Amino acid sequence: MFASLRCTCTLQANTVHWLTVVRSHEQVRVSRSISSSPEPGAEWSSNGGLRGAHGAATSLRLPSSTAILTSGGGGRRRRRWGAAAAASRVSTCSAAGRGTVVIGLAADSGCGKSTFMRRLTSVLGGEAVAPRGGNPDSNTLISDAATVVCLDDYHSLDRTGRKEKGVTALHPRANDFDLMYRQVKAIKEGRAVEKPIYNHATGLLDRPELITPPKILVLEGLHPMYDERVRGLLDFSIYLDVSNEVKFAWKIQRDMAERGHSLESIKASIEARKPDFDAYIDPQKQHADAVIEVLPTRLIPDDDDDDDDEGKVQRVKLIMKEGVKHFAPAYLFDEGSTISWIPCGRKLSCSYPGIKFAYFPDTYFGREVSVLEMDGKFDKLDEVIYVESHLRNLSTKYYREVTQQMLKHADFPGSNNGTGLFQTIVGLKIRDLYEQIVADRAASPALAAVA
Repeated sequence: MFASLRCTCTLQANTVHWLTVVRSHEQVRVSRSISSSPEPGAEWSSNGGLRGAHGAATSLRLPSSTAILTSGGGGRRRRRWGAAAAASRVSTCSAAGRGTVVIGLAADSGCGKSTFMRRLTSVLGGEAVAPRGGNPDSNTLISDAATVVCLDDYHSLDRTGRKEKGVTALHPRANDFDLMYRQVKAIKEGRAVEKPIYNHATGLLDRPELITPPKILVLEGLHPMYDERVRGLLDFSIYLDVSNEVKFAWKIQRDMAERGHSLESIKASIEARKPDFDAYIDPQKQHADAVIEVLPTRLIPDDDDDDDDEGKVQRVKLIMKEGVKHFAPAYLFDEGSTISWIPCGRKLSCSYPGIKFAYFPDTYFGREVSVLEMDGKFDKLDEVIYVESHLRNLSTKYYREVTQQMLKHADFPGSNNGTGLFQTIVGLKIRDLYEQIVADRAASPALAAVA
């Protein structure tokens, strides 16, 4: 018998679905679905497995008021709770047997993280909604396959505290990276956590909320790649790199319309945040597996006084690292070539200033990358299929999937330009990455045990 053995179980509809067995300092996940009634004499075996009275692997259904907490030194201890208490106190997990896949999305405030999250959760399946019955000001989004956690929730200082100490939310001193690391690690290992909530309306830290491990955990915010420990937990990472000109237009639109901030306060906030952004946020892009870079268009001459210069026409790059496990960069026409393509014609409507695509190999912070670029905007989203049909390695599941996703979210910001197109493609690649990771773990029990 092992010196210590801890079993963490999931209760859902009176059924244990997954078990996490910890032996000494080694964690082994037993990804056995448990759905039938136990045979008489069923018990835990010395190797951490569940065995029946006759030595065969079996399954176990627990009464609604019972949860297995710990087992050590060969003995077993049980504690009885009411069903509601058990549901709230047990480490609940629907995916612990395979391990949660963790995705990081980094960007400055007002750079489109929320829009990207809505596109991503749509691709992964189900509508992203706030936790039911929880804090109405929660920043968390939950869909069928994913939970999106806003890293603002790990602010260690509220708005008043930051003002008193003279730091912005971007500064490491205003964030609790130790707690962030511990909780992300726990979720990845199949354990629920009580995550704090940062209330954007009041600027205060609200009471924590329960986060149970999903299939995919998305960490979106300012610092998912800042702390080396947290960065090491990520299975894939994205950075949204928006130029100052475009960022300013977006931030004004969001903060004035959605958060009621004045133009003067927005300008002051941008200026106050810039040194910390340059020091702590922007450098994270060197660690990202994919970068979506949003720049002013090159299709409109600098001396053109057209009002369209207000960020409505953008040049967007999708920068994809080569050699990332489970991630094959998308490409245009011919992989590894250098392509310049103006698709305007009979199959793609193009009003002024037109559309131009490019694809080429490059280096980014010393790493080999492939780059897709789109300058301009689509007039008709149903014509995106013409572009989609010339792109490869999109990880789509059916014909026109990129186009259908773009049409589905036509009202989202950036849907008519490279921002929406490349966010959709990255979402499809993340879905494919998750499926590859799950397939690898299913094919290799040893890998699943330590992942």
